Amino acid sequence: MTNSNALKVLLYADGSPHSLSAAVYAASLFSNLPDMQLTILSVEESVSGAIEREYNLLETWSSNHSSVWMGHVMNKEGTQEEAEYSEILTVTNKIFARRGYNVNRQIIYANYNIPDITKAIIDYAAKKHFGLIIMGTRGLSNLKGLIYGSLAHNVLNKSDIPVMLIKKLPQDFIDEYCCLGDEE
Repeated sequence: MTNSNALKVLLYADGSPHSLSAAVYAASLFSNLPDMQLTILSVEESVSGAIEREYNLLETWSSNHSSVWMGHVMNKEGTQEEAEYSEILTVTNKIFARRGYNVNRQIIYANYNIPDITKAIIDYAAKKHFGLIIMGTRGLSNLKGLIYGSLAHNVLNKSDIPVMLIKKLPQDFIDEYCCLGDEE
C-alpha cells in the first residue's frame, strides 16, 4: 500500500561518481522520510524515441542482480567505462537493497545529447508526478559543456519540479555510508 501523501522522489543515476554521491544523499533522505517513494532513473541511448522500462530494485536485487537487472542496463561489453559504471550501479543498488528500501528502477531511452536527455528526464518526472528530482553535479569542461551547459543545470533551469543538486561527497563519507549495512 502506498501513502498518497508520500514524497515521490526521482534520483537520476548515470553511473558516475557524482551520481553515487546523489544516491548516498537520497538514501540518507530516505532514512529520515520513511514514506518517501524513490525511483532511480537512468537514460540509455536510443535514436528511435522514448521507451520506458521499470524494475523494482529490491525484488530484482534479491533475485539475481548481476545477470537479470544488469543485463537490461548494460549494452556495451568489456570497456573500462562499463566496468566503472557497473561498479557504481552495484554499490548504488546495495545502498538501498541492504537497508530494505522499496525502490523502483526506471530506464528511459532518448537521443544521447544534453537537450534530449534533459527533456526526457523532465517529461518523465512530470508525467509520473514526482515532487523532487535529485541529481549529482559534475559539469562539462569540453566544447559541449560550453554550448549546452551541464545536464544537471539544464534540468534545474528548465524543470517546474524542484531539483536538488548534490556535489560529490567526500569519498570517506561515501565509503563509511556504504559499509553501514555490512555488519547487520
